[in-house]
Amino acid sequence: MITEAVAAGCRLEPACEFLGLSARTVQRWEQMPLAGDQRRGPKTVPGNKLTSEERTELLSVVNSAEYRDSSPSKIVPALADEGIYLASESTIYRILKEENLLTHRSRSRAATHHRPDPFEAIAPNHVWSWDITYLKTLVTGMYFYLYLVMDIYSRKIVGWEVHEREASELSSLLMQEALAEEGIDGKDLVVHSDNGGPMKGATMLVTLQNLGVIPSFSRPSVSDDNPFSEALFKTLKYCPCYPTKPFTDLEEAKVWVREFVRWYNTQHLHSGIKFVTPEQRHRGEDTRILMNRKHVYEEAKRSNPARWSGNTRNWEVIKSVRLNPLRENQKADISCAA
Repeated sequence: MITEAVAAGCRLEPACEFLGLSARTVQRWEQMPLAGDQRRGPKTVPGNKLTSEERTELLSVVNSAEYRDSSPSKIVPALADEGIYLASESTIYRILKEENLLTHRSRSRAATHHRPDPFEAIAPNHVWSWDITYLKTLVTGMYFYLYLVMDIYSRKIVGWEVHEREASELSSLLMQEALAEEGIDGKDLVVHSDNGGPMKGATMLVTLQNLGVIPSFSRPSVSDDNPFSEALFKTLKYCPCYPTKPFTDLEEAKVWVREFVRWYNTQHLHSGIKFVTPEQRHRGEDTRILMNRKHVYEEAKRSNPARWSGNTRNWEVIKSVRLNPLRENQKADISCAA
């Protein structure tokens, strides 16, 4: 059944989960087809397992009017204060899960976690990502703040500035300068950021609205929602030329960042865009470069085919870049709802 499901396009892990198996077990069976199912399972019942009467009593207590709105982490100490011990928190959680009762148990609305809307960039200046990072100074606890705006399609840094403070009005000014530098008006441009004050301040939001820019925000404390800016900051702070000592003043920080941006945009062969520079991809030159690389590899394979066991390296142009794409299970939910 799993083989048929995978052949039809289903991924192995959800297919195994549906049948109550682990993907690793199925992979082991495939490696040893003659061994068959060698699972043994426990041969004896655990001596500390709750009896059916104890289980019934436990379910009666946790579903009573007094405790039905409380979580097991609160039920256990409350019962202990009354001199009663029925089971541990983990046991109660396990039993509630087995009985399909492990849901939000209070009268308040259950917490909701909405992923940011997915966006797809198929050309430069469709989707931008920006964030702020700290730059150390000679004074402990004081920092300079690097504002950095990048285009996720080309990975080019389209705007930057270093300030002594974080402020919404400074973010607004940077965004206007970046749009002017790129020669666009901002209409239908998506700008993604996290939930900090400089990103969601009134001045910044009004500026984006006036420019026709579509704002997008990460979930609080979820760095994965803004992966492009996080990756750029790692490149910045782990590159060999990053200063080993703190910056002495604001001007020194600006000089270093200006040189880094020049190197990053024009010399850095970015792994996420098939090892061309962000500037080359931003100008559309990556198509010619990658076609030339493909031709070189094909000629090398043609001249010495014995050195190649399969296809040559994939030098196809990356046609689109997605920000916060839907996962497979989310796509399935949307499809079922439709």
